Amino acid sequence: MSRTPIADYALLSDCRSAALVSRVGSIDWLCFPRFDGQSVFGRILGDDAGHWSIRPAGDIRRVVRRYRDRTMVLETEFETDGGRVTLVDCMATGPNEKGHGLGGGALHAVLRLARCEEGEIELELEYAPRTEYGLIVPVIHQEEGGVIARGGADVLALSGPAEPEIGDDAVARGRVTIRKGDSAAFALQRRASWEERPRFFDAKEIEDLIEETTTAWMKWSESHQSYDGPWRDLVYQSGSVLQALTFQPTGAIVAAPTTSLPETVGGMRNWDYRYAWVRDASLTMEALWVAACPDEALDFFGWMAGAAASQVRRREDLQIMFGVGGEHDLTERELEHLPGYRDSRPVRVGNGAWKQRQIDVYGELMGAAYRLSEQLGDMDEQTRDFLVDVADTAASRWKEKDQGIWEVRDEPRDFVYSKLMCWAALDRAVKMAKLLHAEDGVDGWSGARDEIRAKILEQGWSEEAGAFTQSFGSTALDASNLMMPIVGFLSATDERMRATIEAIAEHLTDERGLVYRYLADDGLPGEEGTFLLCTFWLSHAWALAGETAKAREVFERAIRYSNDVGLLAEEVDASSGELLGNFPQAFSHIGLVNAAWAITEAERQR
Repeated sequence: MSRTPIADYALLSDCRSAALVSRVGSIDWLCFPRFDGQSVFGRILGDDAGHWSIRPAGDIRRVVRRYRDRTMVLETEFETDGGRVTLVDCMATGPNEKGHGLGGGALHAVLRLARCEEGEIELELEYAPRTEYGLIVPVIHQEEGGVIARGGADVLALSGPAEPEIGDDAVARGRVTIRKGDSAAFALQRRASWEERPRFFDAKEIEDLIEETTTAWMKWSESHQSYDGPWRDLVYQSGSVLQALTFQPTGAIVAAPTTSLPETVGGMRNWDYRYAWVRDASLTMEALWVAACPDEALDFFGWMAGAAASQVRRREDLQIMFGVGGEHDLTERELEHLPGYRDSRPVRVGNGAWKQRQIDVYGELMGAAYRLSEQLGDMDEQTRDFLVDVADTAASRWKEKDQGIWEVRDEPRDFVYSKLMCWAALDRAVKMAKLLHAEDGVDGWSGARDEIRAKILEQGWSEEAGAFTQSFGSTALDASNLMMPIVGFLSATDERMRATIEAIAEHLTDERGLVYRYLADDGLPGEEGTFLLCTFWLSHAWALAGETAKAREVFERAIRYSNDVGLLAEEVDASSGELLGNFPQAFSHIGLVNAAWAITEAERQR
């Protein structure tokens, strides 16, 4: 059973799929050919689910990791008694000559280069591919140039200087010694069994592809990232992470690249986040407006229009999430052969929340469209019609109960946040009416918007709680109400809003100063940690209230839980302080970007 802390992993991405590599050089998670594809390495969910490790033999005295500046190319420096070696890891993105379309030439290949900096280092290689989430043990054999593994629908070609021994356990093990100035290059490429066979790469090709990938990420950053404020490096890193979670062929953005990393160790709140939630993806596009110029906005909204246009045209619920290709059916199932991260069962693929009604999604989608209206000036008729239909659906369905932003698996309710985001959808639609060629819809949208506002102010406020609450008639607090000032529903200095911010800061915050989503019953057994997104929301709200010292204090608390390469999970365990949940989590990085920007703007205004 893997006991590697979640925080010990770093992300690799080619904007098609993703890998997680540990501090000691083991790739314990890799899905091909898409983020939501079946894993080739899955040791993070079970010891027998596959891994690929390259590390110095013997004891390691010190490990230092970093991403190359403004890239997702990872460098891990190992120091041993014999010397010092740097392991460079990345997924080949292909060239990116103009800074756009990152990942368009992805080779579905992981590249690894070990370079000896001092002394003499013996590297040990352990390669155990286990396709279909560890269900298949491939047949592995040596060929000239490397090792071929075949199993199920996958063919894998491992290139490298070592000639590993292949054991009866279908694990290839080898050693190679390098001295100062020498390097050893490895590559793993995957193809489907019916496609052109994957190829072996020589050392020069691998080195060139690593440099090409480094350049591609740097050009993307140079042409996209211009934030100039406090925590600039963290904001840039978060922007790169959000880009790394983007599926280049469609513009879809996954919530996280992993499945079933638990919200409580040993618990059952383990979900598959490798899909494109309308909410998460829309908020990502807004965050990229701060962290990186999102010239891919047209791609994203075009993809959304194609994936969901038929639903909103018929005034059906807008499905809350899709596969990265636009797939609708994300039926959830359990992988009973996997024990899960530190025995956190079940391991799930698919996500049953795809069938839920969550009416807040109209607001996030229209909010992103409004924020990115400059980039959407050339949108086609199909996308305009889709956004008009989204606004019309929000106007007609806002009174309905739903499962809310937190996807409670309990009875539907009148969640305040859901109503708030329907208000936001209509508010943005009114402001975008000219761009959408929909001036005739303004009266209807304005009327529904004002009706929603009155209902929230009347039924969303609880005198007993002294705050806006989770749902109409409830006294339970919910951190999602911190979005009220963020979307412009109420000023953060409004007496009721100020009281709500203070109530959340006092009653939904743990001893570390991190914020829970809520503490009310949600129909699921077990507990969860504090939410980093909600903590950043609190920071953001304090900034809007003009309390910049408080905003900075909360922000600084949250970023302490970034790992050594600037990555954030979804939650923090309230007792141990360890990172929990799928990793890295787009929501957390979205919160970081937006809170940093809000603090910057508040301080500039002062």
